Amino acid sequence: MHRITLATIAADLGVSTATVSLALRGSPLVAQTTSERVQARAKELGYVYDRRAASLRTQRSDIVGLIVRDVVNPFFAEILRSIEAELGQYRQTFLLCNHDDDLEKQEAFISTLQQFGADGVIMSPSVGTQAEDIARIAATMPVTLVARTVEGASVPAFLGDDVNGMALVTRYLIDKGHRDIALLGGTRMTSTGRARRAGFAKAFKEANIPLPEREDIEAPYAREAGFAAVARILAAGQPTAIACCSDTLALGVMHGLRHHGLEPGKDVSVTGYDDIEEASFSSPALTSVSDGHHEIGRLAAESLYEQIGGGAKTGSETHVEPKLRERGSVTSI
Repeated sequence: MHRITLATIAADLGVSTATVSLALRGSPLVAQTTSERVQARAKELGYVYDRRAASLRTQRSDIVGLIVRDVVNPFFAEILRSIEAELGQYRQTFLLCNHDDDLEKQEAFISTLQQFGADGVIMSPSVGTQAEDIARIAATMPVTLVARTVEGASVPAFLGDDVNGMALVTRYLIDKGHRDIALLGGTRMTSTGRARRAGFAKAFKEANIPLPEREDIEAPYAREAGFAAVARILAAGQPTAIACCSDTLALGVMHGLRHHGLEPGKDVSVTGYDDIEEASFSSPALTSVSDGHHEIGRLAAESLYEQIGGGAKTGSETHVEPKLRERGSVTSI
């Protein structure tokens, strides 16, 4: 098959190869009418951008990696949406990996990115990731962390203020009269899980109230985990409220309460965290904390692109301010 090149299009339209190249990149240096003619003709001829040749010229692949625990989780899906929108402005293509908190999967994907000559990677690192792991990756490409951090890692990180966010929603429950609050959280092996537990304890300390004498249950951020945890919580006696460290857990808890003949928001108050889209139209609508995940994704993508362009790298953490979303899943007692 005859390959359609920039020169082919240029000869066909009677313009220079440089003009075709600029037009296909949407450059303002080319008149709009000319740009539209070039783009239309390129489409008609079936022109395909030769990324390999461009990479040899620019020493850039325009490929970025994105690593998260599970993109099926709406929290990560919504972060991904904002990352995609931001990187799309710079014509960056991204490759996605769900590591499922499996270090081997994460390492294999990093190896693939390195083989493709990826320009950088945005990571919500797997459980078990160490600072030296991040340093090895950063030695070959720019790295930005999102949603989770790794102690001692000297790369930019963007996440919600989980300590104050969890304190905010716990304080709200306390102000509504709740004292016997069951905490349902993620794993202590992640920065997010530890921070949200610290926020829960902070609210009780500030209110000068002892922590409930209840088991602090670890659970993955999934509906089925929330559903299953209800039986374990109720076995220790019915609490007045259940504070969940994610919305997906909370939505599962509400189904679990109904399974046990209890109505969420009436018999037992329920709160979540992350303020995913589903939280606002669940039944009852879920009281949650907006941790600014859209802004987190945008900032992470912006930071990575700046690094790719040679911008300065810092090891600082940027925390997005949390906001309480009061809805119908909490009642006063």
